[in-house]
Amino acid sequence: MHPMLSIAVKAAREAGRIINRASQDVGSISIQTKNYNDFVSEVDRSAEQAIIDVLKDAYPDHGFWGEESGHDNHEADNIWIIDPLDGTTNFLHGFPQYCISIALQQKGVLTQAVIYDPVRNDLFTATKGRGAFLNDKRIRVTNRSKLQDSLIATGFPFRDFTHLDTYLGMLKDMIKKTTGIRRPGSAALDLAYVAVGWVDGFFEINLSPWDIAAGGLIVQEAGGIVGDFEGNESWIETGNIVAANPKVFAQMLQTLNPHLTDALKTPKNA
Repeated sequence: MHPMLSIAVKAAREAGRIINRASQDVGSISIQTKNYNDFVSEVDRSAEQAIIDVLKDAYPDHGFWGEESGHDNHEADNIWIIDPLDGTTNFLHGFPQYCISIALQQKGVLTQAVIYDPVRNDLFTATKGRGAFLNDKRIRVTNRSKLQDSLIATGFPFRDFTHLDTYLGMLKDMIKKTTGIRRPGSAALDLAYVAVGWVDGFFEINLSPWDIAAGGLIVQEAGGIVGDFEGNESWIETGNIVAANPKVFAQMLQTLNPHLTDALKTPKNA
């Protein structure tokens, strides 16, 4: 395992311990509302600080971009992109589908990724050019060739409904053209599930970099394709993402394309 990845795994497991302890008494957790349907708990903040402490101890010159703490040293060549608890709403309701997501971006390129599910003790990892793993076992996306035979994951708009009608059109066609749709509630885990082959593809609108950075690299290292709704590389900037095995990816784009508004197309400067 790459040394930087080992440190990220250590940080993720430390955050996982904090989350697992808190899950035993969710009712006592202090919660704040950041925006409509967008919550942050003391657990999110404690887990993020634990991750940053571990990473900063090993790499004091690196930058950090966390969901809760924002940018720190954002001019650094090495920036850790952190979601300490992806699926906070699930966690606060006791729904056991959430994870820690950590990615390293070096001079704008994603090179290391960790997604840790503390409920199942599942550890997804990837290093650019070295493949993707689940609990140290190499993983690959599915080889399914037809969208109609595929199980697709997605995420519903829940705080910004600007594209809701567009999304519902996409969802309607996906329901008709697949074997099933799943909405578990953690984009990072959805991407990890694409990588390991538990679902064949994933799409969602308007996500944040910390939701998708680690998962995107893990899918790519598992042999999948990640892109925006036109198949281009602006997915981490726009938050509009499609991920799947190569054959299903192309068919997903064909299904989504008729619904694209100008706001959801690849930016002209991308």
